[in-house]
Amino acid sequence: MIVRQFISWIRHAPAGERAEATRALARAWLISDLTPDDRAAAEGALLMMLDDVSPLVRQAMAQVFSRSVRAPAAIVRALAADQASVALPVLEFSPLLLDADLVDLVATGDDAVQCAVARRVRLPAAVCAAIAEVGSAAAALELIENPHAELAPFSWDRIVERHGHLAAIRESMLVLEDLPAATRLALVAKLSDTLQQFVVARGWLSADRAARTTAEALDRSTVTVAARSRGDDMRALMQHLRATGQLTAGLILRALLSGNLELFEHALAELSGLPQARVGALLHARGASINALLARAGLPETTFAAFRAALDALHEIGFVDSENGAVRLRRLMVERVLTRCETSEDAAAPLLILLRRFATESAREDASAFCDDMLAEHFVWRLERLAA
Repeated sequence: MIVRQFISWIRHAPAGERAEATRALARAWLISDLTPDDRAAAEGALLMMLDDVSPLVRQAMAQVFSRSVRAPAAIVRALAADQASVALPVLEFSPLLLDADLVDLVATGDDAVQCAVARRVRLPAAVCAAIAEVGSAAAALELIENPHAELAPFSWDRIVERHGHLAAIRESMLVLEDLPAATRLALVAKLSDTLQQFVVARGWLSADRAARTTAEALDRSTVTVAARSRGDDMRALMQHLRATGQLTAGLILRALLSGNLELFEHALAELSGLPQARVGALLHARGASINALLARAGLPETTFAAFRAALDALHEIGFVDSENGAVRLRRLMVERVLTRCETSEDAAAPLLILLRRFATESAREDASAFCDDMLAEHFVWRLERLAA
């Protein structure tokens, strides 16, 4: 009887009153002990209100049903496909929407719809993949900042590919501790490319000079990222570097001259196809087999002497036992390798140029570190004087 009165009255009531009445009927459907006949009549009335011309009425239903697992599924699906002002609470909170529903809504919805889906507390990998593939930059940002999103590695890579040129995306991703190393490096490459285009467009550097500077900076970043990578993360990084053409002799030599023997071993294992344990045993033996290993890895023969000299210097000076120690060139190692190659008749000019650049870089880094230490000591001295 009450539902019949509601249907009769609702046809002539103002929009605001219709919305409040619909809200009350929706709450009654959820929490009241209705008879089967009354429940069926109430659901029919609510279904009728989906066609109300005022979005206020549909918003009232969406607010009541958005978080309930007992809400009428047909009504929830209809509300989810409504205009954004109606659909958003349902899209963000309703437990009744299936993964397939969410994927379809992401594919057909606007930014607001995609962002609402990206904020859901439970967001499985399939929905995350859909947002990564077709979602807007704003939706991708919501996805990155959602701690409950189950992002697969390929989804991270797709976000980088589509939106990595945007500073907000890069900043949100780079602060994540568990971001895969390959994805982190892809972000750095996006940033490097953006900066390269900017300085060339402003006329600050020539295209060739900017490309070389960018490549060197990317190599330094690669060694830094690799110093924090272990196990499967390191292997995925090596595969990424090889696929993108970054696993070059210059990068591998830089890693070795930075004392990062682990990166060196993984790189040779990736390029040679040998197990890492076998590569490590060959390097430890330090015999003629090293040349065969380098050749199998496809490295230029002109670099063999530099690699052997670097390995000798590494064994003499000692291995790096911390992440921070394996991210920049070790000046003593670089100078020893450069001296040996300069006195060799077989040393190629490109190799000598590369080693001299390494020598300059390591000298500047040492000087910068020395100045930082002096400033720190002076600051401590001044504090002690003030406290005295």
